[in-house]
Amino acid sequence: MKLEKITFTSTVAYPGLAVLAALSLVCAIFPDWTSGMLTTIQAAIYKNLSWSYILLVSFFFIFLMVLAFSKLGNIRLGADNSAPQYSFFSWIAMLFAAGMGIGLMYFGVAEPMSHYVNPALPTIVNPAKEAQLATFFHWGIHAWSIFAIMGLILAYFSFRYKLPLAIRSGLYPLLGERINGRIGNVVDIFALVSTFFGIATSLGFGVVQLNAGLVHLGILHESSFLFQCMIITLVSGVAIGSAVAGVNKGVKRLSEINLAMAVLLMIFVLLLGPTNFLLSAFSEGVGYYINQFADLTFNTFAFEKDGRGWFTNWTVMYWAWWISWAPFVGLFIARISKGRTIREYIVAVLLVPSLFIFLWMTVFGNGAIWIDKNVAHGALSALAGNPDVLLFSFFEQFPLATPLCVLALLMIAVFFVTSADSGILVMNSIASGNQPHSPKWQNAFWGILLALISMAMLYAGGLGSLQTMTLVSALPFGIIMLILCVGLLKALRADNLYHGTKIPYGSRNWDGSHWHERLDQILTFAQKTDILRFFNEKVRPAFTELSEELAKRGIAAEIRTGKRGKLSIELLIAHDQIWNFRYGVTAEKRSISDYLIDEDNTPDANSNQQYIPITYYSDGRMGNDIQYLNKEEIIADVLREYERYLSVVSDEEKAMMFVDKEKYRL
Repeated sequence: MKLEKITFTSTVAYPGLAVLAALSLVCAIFPDWTSGMLTTIQAAIYKNLSWSYILLVSFFFIFLMVLAFSKLGNIRLGADNSAPQYSFFSWIAMLFAAGMGIGLMYFGVAEPMSHYVNPALPTIVNPAKEAQLATFFHWGIHAWSIFAIMGLILAYFSFRYKLPLAIRSGLYPLLGERINGRIGNVVDIFALVSTFFGIATSLGFGVVQLNAGLVHLGILHESSFLFQCMIITLVSGVAIGSAVAGVNKGVKRLSEINLAMAVLLMIFVLLLGPTNFLLSAFSEGVGYYINQFADLTFNTFAFEKDGRGWFTNWTVMYWAWWISWAPFVGLFIARISKGRTIREYIVAVLLVPSLFIFLWMTVFGNGAIWIDKNVAHGALSALAGNPDVLLFSFFEQFPLATPLCVLALLMIAVFFVTSADSGILVMNSIASGNQPHSPKWQNAFWGILLALISMAMLYAGGLGSLQTMTLVSALPFGIIMLILCVGLLKALRADNLYHGTKIPYGSRNWDGSHWHERLDQILTFAQKTDILRFFNEKVRPAFTELSEELAKRGIAAEIRTGKRGKLSIELLIAHDQIWNFRYGVTAEKRSISDYLIDEDNTPDANSNQQYIPITYYSDGRMGNDIQYLNKEEIIADVLREYERYLSVVSDEEKAMMFVDKEKYRL
């Protein structure tokens, strides 16, 4: 069996692996020293620069709102005629599972209970209500703004500008071809290392919860390193299989299954718990969140000294954690978001997961607080500092405790898999320069490496160091994200200027000549033979006459066929530094409605299909139906597009769209 050719890039993959190995060894061999040093650095950043995290996240949210509700929101992540690759449900399920699914299981009860027991300020009158608000804040729109901005930047430059699906591509408007140099390499290496350690720490800490749950159910006798290694091996094996199967088969199906399980578990808890109270708390909680939104967004506890410790330990830590996860989650969201408009993307990514999370946190968090006060008499709040078992202790208060615990364990395991398999795909994409056909063993390599380093960190006690390192790296990466936003805005402006250029087409200015021929065309539903005749009698002669005239003026034009399907023909003017000028015509198959076929007083249709000659251009746009144009009108249409092309390329602000980016691919 022949081994597939490796697609790792020498400028990102190998330096990234070297950095991963070096940092892992340091954390494993010197865990105490590394932890102490990194904790000191983290404390200094949180103490002196906590305000910067607040401003960064606030800017990301405001920036997204401006894009969503401006005319730039109409721009599609891909060609103008592209359609979404996945159904809305599948899309939401995948981004939700990759984004923060496992965190909901770990913190769904633990965080609200912690805020309830230890509120931000000792003067808080209603700690349960404020605990719900704080949890909404940390897991809601602000968190998803971080993921959404990263995913938007990557998806836009990949699918609209046809650049690699890599973070460096977002710097193209600012650096041009230099994105393929050292700066671009450093940015992608940073993303690779950050993604790896973020997933490794989550995998390691999550395994501890799985182990604790198995012990709680009596399946295992104790929590031990051996059992944890077995869990990591099993989870990693399934994740590798899912990643090798690909997004469409593995990740998509697991994400849909997990979202369905999450909804089922939440409904069970809602119906078995204080249903009326929980639904009332959800409604009031969302209203309170909206009412306090502006204050939450910019609050740094500058005037409440007693709350600064809570602020840095929770809000700042969360913002740092979400920023550190942005390369991983953003890359994955971008990969599954082709075809969405910017407005649709932003609104869906911010609101849909947030609303589900609000309901989840209400059902589990407020449910636990209510049960703690009215049923358990403080037994749950006493476990606020032990989140590994708090969820299972919460389920013990319900009639169907064991089935609920088993379902929760299954969800934790599948959430692990969906986070790991999407992470494996993202890491391989970064390491291979987004090559479309990487060998499957590379995905397996990242999964195995992830499992080995997670086990090594668990054994050596270095997971805390890795987590702290990831959080420390969040601030510099947040600044990189800010720069990427500037690049995105510049590119969107050029995009809007280019696509906003309107031109009249010959078909819109028909003067009524040859109307008998036009009437015959209108009354005929063209088939393949009609399209071929149209190509041979009108399009090809028009292209030939025009290319001969261009040749007299020193410009070489080529007529090519079959580039957009068998029924296609195009006129190509080749260039070295900019996109080739291309005016093509392809046959688009369309269905004829049954209403027209069944109607008597309409043109006869020999079949339920017709073929329409549609133009296409250099930038991927599909143009107009030109079936009614004659040879001279087709020549005029080509010249209009060529004039527009030259006008765009000669304009400094618009030319960015037409610079050839193929040489920047890794």
